Amino acid sequence: MNKVSTLLAFAFWLTMSHLNTAVAVEQPTISKGAYLAKVANCSTCHTAAHGKSFAGGYQMKTPVGAIFSTNITPDKTTGIGNYSLADFTNAMRKGYAKDGHDLYPAMPYPSYTKINDADIEALYRYFMDEVKPVAQANKESEIPWPLNMRWPLKIWKFFFLEEARYEEKPEQSAVWNRGAYLTQSLAHCGACHTPRGLAFQEKALDESDSDYLNGGELDGWSATNLANDHNTGLKRWSANDIIVYLKYGANQHSASFGTMTEVINNSTQYYRNDDLAAMAAYLKTLPETGDKGQTQYVYNNEQTMAAFNDLVNNDEARLYDQYCSSCHGRDGKGVAPYLSPLAGNPALLDPNASSLINVTLNGSHHRRTQGITAPYYMPKFRDSLNDQETASVVNFMRKSWNHNLSSIHAGDVAKIRKLNE
Repeated sequence: MNKVSTLLAFAFWLTMSHLNTAVAVEQPTISKGAYLAKVANCSTCHTAAHGKSFAGGYQMKTPVGAIFSTNITPDKTTGIGNYSLADFTNAMRKGYAKDGHDLYPAMPYPSYTKINDADIEALYRYFMDEVKPVAQANKESEIPWPLNMRWPLKIWKFFFLEEARYEEKPEQSAVWNRGAYLTQSLAHCGACHTPRGLAFQEKALDESDSDYLNGGELDGWSATNLANDHNTGLKRWSANDIIVYLKYGANQHSASFGTMTEVINNSTQYYRNDDLAAMAAYLKTLPETGDKGQTQYVYNNEQTMAAFNDLVNNDEARLYDQYCSSCHGRDGKGVAPYLSPLAGNPALLDPNASSLINVTLNGSHHRRTQGITAPYYMPKFRDSLNDQETASVVNFMRKSWNHNLSSIHAGDVAKIRKLNE
C-alpha cells in the first residue's frame, strides 16, 4: 500500500469512527424558543429558496394545486406582528389565522396541537422578540375555485383534528416520554412518515396504532417506515445509528435524500444529543408492523454478479453499471457514510418505489451538517435517462442483492418526472 492509499484509508477509518459514535457537538447558546423553532423545522417551510428567513413563499404542491407558506416574521402588516399569544396558540394548535380563516393542514397542526403551553409560549416569544420583521406579502394559492374555498376545512378538522396536549405515560421512563413528545409534536414526524387516508388525514397520531410512522407517500416521495421492521424499518438500526443519521444525515445503513435532507440540514442536526437519544429510544420501542408482507432480508450477491456477465443483452445491468456502480458498487454496498449502500437499504426495500424513482431522476440536495458540506451527493439523471431507462435502472436495484421486489414501468417514472417539471 503506497502513502496516498494509506492516507485515504486512515481518513476513511477516522470518519467512520466519528460517525459510528454519537459525538457530542457543542452548539452555540440560543434561547429556548430559538431551539424549539429548530426542532419544529419552521424555517424549511416558511423560507423560500434564496428568500429571507421566515418570510414565507415556499411552494408546497398538492393534488389540486400549489400553496405557499405564509410570512411568520413579526412584521405587523404582512406577518404575525399583531398576533397575541392566544392568536399564535390558535394557529399552532387549531389551524386558525388571526382573521379566522382556516389554515391548510400542510401546517402540521394535527401534530402541533400536542405541544405543551410552555413550549408554545417560548416559540411565541422567539418569533416576536428575536426574529427580524420582513415586509413581504403572502402569495395566494394556485388552487382553482371552487376547490380553494376553505370552509370544508372546518369539516375536516371536526373529523380529524384531535386537539389535546401530549400526556406522559407513567409506566414509561422520562427519556421515553421526552422522545414520544418530540416525535409526535414539535418534530411532527408523522406528517411525512405516517400513511394518509382518503381525506389526506394521517391515519394514526401515536404508537397506539400500527399505522403510526409506518411510511407514507407525499409529493412524489415515499417516506420510510420508522417502526421496528427488519427490512423496511429500523430493526437493524441501533439507537446510535438513529442518532448519527439525524445528526449527520448518513450512517452505515443509509443516507438522507429528498426532503429528509432539508430536515437534517435545517433541523435535526441542531437537536441536543439528549433529545436525539430520547427520540431514538422512543422509535426503538415502536412495534413491528408486518414489514409490508416481506420475508426477512438476507444479503446475497451471487445473482447480482451473474447479471454483469452479459451486459450487452441485459439493459438493466448495463445501465446500472454505467450510471450507478462507480459510486454504489456492483455489490451494492457503497462506501458508507460517503456513498450510500443500496443493498438492504430500507428505502430500497420499500415496496413503494416513488423515492427510488424520484432520487434517480432528480438527485438530492447537498447535505451540510456541523458546518461541513458532504463531499458527495446524488446527481440527477432526468436529462440522461428516459423513462424506460430509468425504470430499468430502478428495476435492477429492486431485484438485486436479494431484494426481490416487483418491477416498475416507464409510466410510473413519467408520473414522478411530471411532478418536478
